[in-house]
Amino acid sequence: MKKLGFGLMRLPLTDPGDYSSVDVEAVQRMADAFLAKGFTYFDTAAPYHQGRSETAFREAVAKRYPRSAYTITDKLSLFMLDGEAAFQPFFDAQLERLGVETLDYYLLHGLGGPTCRQAEEQHAFAFVQRLKEEGRVQHIGLSFHDQAELLDEILTRHPEMECIQLQLNYLDWEDATVQARACYEVAVKHRKPVIVMEPVKGGSLANVPEAAEALFRSHAPERSPASWAVRFAASQPQVGMVLSGMSDMAQLEDNTGYMEDFRPLDEAERAIVDRAAAVIRESIAIPCTACRYCVDDCPMHIAIPDVFAIYNNLKRFGPRQEMVARTYYGNLIQGHGRASACLGCGKCESRCPQHLPIRQHLADAAAALEA
Repeated sequence: MKKLGFGLMRLPLTDPGDYSSVDVEAVQRMADAFLAKGFTYFDTAAPYHQGRSETAFREAVAKRYPRSAYTITDKLSLFMLDGEAAFQPFFDAQLERLGVETLDYYLLHGLGGPTCRQAEEQHAFAFVQRLKEEGRVQHIGLSFHDQAELLDEILTRHPEMECIQLQLNYLDWEDATVQARACYEVAVKHRKPVIVMEPVKGGSLANVPEAAEALFRSHAPERSPASWAVRFAASQPQVGMVLSGMSDMAQLEDNTGYMEDFRPLDEAERAIVDRAAAVIRESIAIPCTACRYCVDDCPMHIAIPDVFAIYNNLKRFGPRQEMVARTYYGNLIQGHGRASACLGCGKCESRCPQHLPIRQHLADAAAALEA
């Protein structure tokens, strides 16, 4: 299997302001191109695009290709469920939305401290194991957003988990919060193959500062900044698959172009990546990946990732970006709450895989964009 997977989390939209308005016809064209080049792996989850990701897969792939032509991964999203009794109906509904009878991979979704306790108390590990024994799922595993020590504990208690989906990119490799390297090393210790999510860190590593891009272009003028990020992740020996959340055909063609005949980073390229990472760290005010897990529970309907993206651009480009940033922010709050409307309830922070101090960041954004 080629190492690039199609992450169905940032699909093209018919209405840029409506995350659920997936452009299914565009997804069909992208899926056709993806499969035509020999790539087969698709990844989704119920929260993505407010449930429309799974149905977009059904319309673009499951209805149009034989079951043997693709690999599909979905997830048991515990944070969406009230208890153990909800697991089976949730899974059955996923199969219906996807248009399949079995899954190739089924992962416990976004395990961290609270969800790990929930998974143990509600016997979620046993549930996915039973699905495998029944033949409804071929492989089971988990996606993980927490510290390496906890991951080690989970895999020690549950050796039946066959794979791990980790956030892994060159910017987070040595990050004290994400602990990408440390989590990867735990996977190596337990001999579990790694599926990489966020290799481009929510698009941040596709649109890097000029100084970082110059480093990349000086070595390989024809390669995109995103290619360096995806190849960094795919170059780790324990990594079996790298997911990319592709939003248009240009991104798909770029990714499949350099991953069709994948070549790991050499020593010189790795040194360039390390230098670029140092440059990028100095320019990112808020390291948000735009996963949007924080949005649905916000009582004030603040489009948190969009606010942060505007704020990051303002901080990165300075005064010359201020008028543009305020214009985009003014448009955004026509249909969403202002950053200053935050009540400080903290629901967003409990859902954030990056463990960001979202309330403080919203206050900072409000000060910069609403003054």
